[in-house]
Amino acid sequence: MEIIKVVPRGYCQGVVRAIRIARQTAEQYPDQPVYMLGMIVHNRFVVDACEQLGIRCLEASGTSRLDLLDQIDSGVVIFTAHGVSDAVFEKARAKGLTIVDATCPDVEKTHRLIREHISDGDVLYIGKKAHPEAEGAVGIGKRVHLISCKEDLNALGKLENVLITNQTTLSMLDNEELIRECLKHYPAATVQAEICNATTMRQKAVMDLRDIDLLIVVGDPHSNNSNQLKEIGKKAGIPAALLIETAEDLSEALIQGAKRIAVTSGSSTPTPLTNAVIETLENYARTGVFQRTKLSEPIL
Repeated sequence: MEIIKVVPRGYCQGVVRAIRIARQTAEQYPDQPVYMLGMIVHNRFVVDACEQLGIRCLEASGTSRLDLLDQIDSGVVIFTAHGVSDAVFEKARAKGLTIVDATCPDVEKTHRLIREHISDGDVLYIGKKAHPEAEGAVGIGKRVHLISCKEDLNALGKLENVLITNQTTLSMLDNEELIRECLKHYPAATVQAEICNATTMRQKAVMDLRDIDLLIVVGDPHSNNSNQLKEIGKKAGIPAALLIETAEDLSEALIQGAKRIAVTSGSSTPTPLTNAVIETLENYARTGVFQRTKLSEPIL
């Protein structure tokens, strides 16, 4: 059995920055309640580690960031790497909260692009429904229209000076397909694809794999970029692809018969989790004895 460690994998700079901001905030405000508006990144181990620092994560399925603010009366609020709408900023200021913005710079770039355009045109924003990054972008203005599938285009009427852009963590292949659909409806539209470089590099690394029997993606099931790596692997022709959170999710049955196993991880996945998976596989390949490696490094 051969284990291929896909490069690049794991944390992107936006995630590293968000985690650093969270840690610094907990240290800076030891005597105030500190809240995180949603998961700082989509990985429960990172969220758990932040809560151990005294940061309370507010997250509820189907509840917007704007409504989550109702749970905070005072203190410090951290906006996550996914970004928030202008209305969330305004409400937090009106409540007198101390705002710490951990929005990823790539997401901020997309927000600036949208703000500049909607003064004299419409934006088709390709993204996932109910995803916090899409929520923040669409919340910028009424002329921003969320496109999650081609059927969403049928509900739109006449638009002016159309710009097509997207969520930064989408599948390159899916995004290209939806851009083509958008151009069928609005052939004069301008396209500015905004999939971030970290996502692009990780997806291309998976697409370039050859003669792999099994792809293992280490990541949270809520992480869009981790799920996309799994789907990209399938579309690239890899016979089997798994998304797992930790080495505890591995079993001998899952990997038996695979001669070449590639391992990658989402950009919000802590390195210790991926290292434990790789070590488990390498020990099995060397000894033939399956034994899961325990975490030996801190998450943050």
